[in-house]
Amino acid sequence: MTVSKASLQSDLTDAMRAQDKVRAGTLRMALTAITMEESAGAHHELSDDEVLKVLAKEAKKRREAATAYTDAGRPELAEVENAELAILQAYLPEQLDEAAVAGIIEEVIAETGATGMAQMGPVMKAVQAKVAGRADGKAVAAAVRAALAKS
Repeated sequence: MTVSKASLQSDLTDAMRAQDKVRAGTLRMALTAITMEESAGAHHELSDDEVLKVLAKEAKKRREAATAYTDAGRPELAEVENAELAILQAYLPEQLDEAAVAGIIEEVIAETGATGMAQMGPVMKAVQAKVAGRADGKAVAAAVRAALAKS
């Protein structure tokens, strides 16, 4: 599933016509983040993969904010963040569960012949290539660390 800036702009127009304020606001926020990323450093148009990375980053922000609001006893604000998160997740590829990530890690460890923490870099590089944005990097790193500690 590819997501381009043009498709997000088209969806924003549809949301505005439907007077869906939450969806329109979330898409505006996503488009602003994409524009900020385009203007940071060298000015260039983002590829579809780069747009997905920006959307994933924004989804992660919403997830963390919802958790923080829940912990602070502000469920009404957590609901808003979760609604925005649901909209963003519709544009992201399906996330891998822990079992699928563990399977990929075991496969990569077998391929690379890694035996300890010294080989974490090459294992992480290979795992990230296979996972390709479908799992959180910190969770993948923790799982790789645990798997290498066992071997």
